[in-house]
Amino acid sequence: MAILLDRSCRLVVQGITGREGSFHARVSREFGTNVVAGVTPGRGGSDVEGVPVFNTVEQAVRETGANTSLVSVPAAGVADAILEAADAGIRLIVCIADGVPTLDMVKVKPYLAKRGARLIGPNCPGVTSPGERARVGIMPTYMFRPGGVGVVSRSGTLTYEAVALLTEHGLGQSTAVGIGGDPVNGTNFIEVLTMFEADPETKAIVLVGEIGGTAEEDAAAFIKAHVTKPVVAFIAGRSAPPGRRMGHAGAIISGGTGTAESKVAALEDAGAVVVETHVKLGEAMASLLRERGISA
Repeated sequence: MAILLDRSCRLVVQGITGREGSFHARVSREFGTNVVAGVTPGRGGSDVEGVPVFNTVEQAVRETGANTSLVSVPAAGVADAILEAADAGIRLIVCIADGVPTLDMVKVKPYLAKRGARLIGPNCPGVTSPGERARVGIMPTYMFRPGGVGVVSRSGTLTYEAVALLTEHGLGQSTAVGIGGDPVNGTNFIEVLTMFEADPETKAIVLVGEIGGTAEEDAAAFIKAHVTKPVVAFIAGRSAPPGRRMGHAGAIISGGTGTAESKVAALEDAGAVVVETHVKLGEAMASLLRERGISA
């Protein structure tokens, strides 16, 4: 099994006629994802490598039964694209665009809740479920292997770095979810952890966090109270100079909170194995599963 994304995915790519949209539509199709439509206003009636293009998401949904969207449009148009997808009945929206204004997301997030739509991102690598041959986003596909380890990460690159390290140690993945590092995103650690805990085929979890904010401390409290599966974690940004903003807009340390030390301490108190460097993620997970007699 998998979470969020499976073989029932019927993907519409918003912005498919752009360079990034067309490229990732093609990679997803080659992986096995059912890419049924694209949307670019004014380009309706054309196609991209055989994928029909529509002027609106509503038309794409009506004509093709699309149920999942990849938003690959410039940052200034992201909010409107997400709202259009939700209004058309799309229930899983993945936004890979970065530079999205925080105030736009403050307005979008409560609207999505009212519509019953889930957003992954923005500024994220997306979602991949290798056993379901389903990929929505920008993750390289060659490193994935079907299996029982769920991956959730704030860092885009470290999402698929974690996958590669697991595969290197013979461990497959149920689903990899990059939630994005912006201050306001559509889906958080706790929501993904809840899904992994409930998924019988996910045997263990890798969590990759970053400095800034309290998302990892919140996740640690949830793990301590509700997660029964083995967790291996890594916190990026340990070497960041004090007081300096690093990387993502969400990686801001203030008032003594959001430090790597506080996150590591919280996760270790919750029973997670926390590695000092991301290159140890695969090794640590393999060792932990052997100790517990779990096959993944």
